[in-house]
Amino acid sequence: MSYQHLSTFERARIETLRSLNYSIRSISKMIHRSPSTVSRECRRNTVGNNPYCSETAQCRYHKRRRHCHPQGKWTKDLAQKIDEKLDLTWSPEQIAHRLFKGSLSFKTIYRWLYQGLLTKNVAALRHKGKRQRSKETRGRFNVGTSIKKRPKEIRKRKTFGHWELDSVVSSRGKIKGCLATFVERKTRWYIALKMPNRTAASMENAIRTLHGVLPERSFQTATVDRGKEFACYPTIENDLKIDVYFADPYSSWQRGSNENANGLLREFFPKASDLAKVTEEELERALALINGRPRKCLDWKTAHEAFEQEVLHLA
Repeated sequence: MSYQHLSTFERARIETLRSLNYSIRSISKMIHRSPSTVSRECRRNTVGNNPYCSETAQCRYHKRRRHCHPQGKWTKDLAQKIDEKLDLTWSPEQIAHRLFKGSLSFKTIYRWLYQGLLTKNVAALRHKGKRQRSKETRGRFNVGTSIKKRPKEIRKRKTFGHWELDSVVSSRGKIKGCLATFVERKTRWYIALKMPNRTAASMENAIRTLHGVLPERSFQTATVDRGKEFACYPTIENDLKIDVYFADPYSSWQRGSNENANGLLREFFPKASDLAKVTEEELERALALINGRPRKCLDWKTAHEAFEQEVLHLA
């Protein structure tokens, strides 16, 4: 049977039993370990004349693990490169495919995280899982062009310049500050603009702002839900020549790119945040990190790289 390192629970039992003056041999029988293992554990992790502390022992264990040189591909330089990308909110899968081109598996990176072989720990990973959706409180309307009439090439993401739009709000209550969010469907490039409130006038200003800074032909259509902030659609269609398509009610999957991107943004600004207090610098940093992550759906290019490539083709 291969040797297994002492667990946190076992160290806690050793601390308790030592405080009750149990002998090394008695403790070893109670935790089903050899006396030499318990003796070595107490000797290595007792500081001065202080009694054995399981928390201190566990910290010293993780520190030794980080500084050891395990067999295999792990090196200090490799660990540093991985830590740098984790700082940029990349996932282990994104790191493995973009940085190492498959020569290092993402499962290995996860294992190193759990083993304490990286400076970062598991808490550095982005949170996964389904989120509880709050009940929709916006008013809605039933006019406008249905998504069913949207050209097939837009749905299949074959052409550039087609966007999904939405709004992200602060915590429920009197806080009105919110964000207008935009995702280009083909490249997944994501942008968010601050709005003072969730009105049609504010959304129209945000759309005009983005349209004004984008190259010609890079904002051709918009797919939105039927929230009242998009009641400005006739002006957008007439003045900016942007075709607006409305998703079906309760069909967020029809705007999946925007829903996903908004979830990524919430990692930086949780629902309890007051978006009115978010600075432009904080927002720009979050967007840069999101657009700077390699994407599996883009063959491990970043959204920023894919967007820039499409813009060059417009010239």
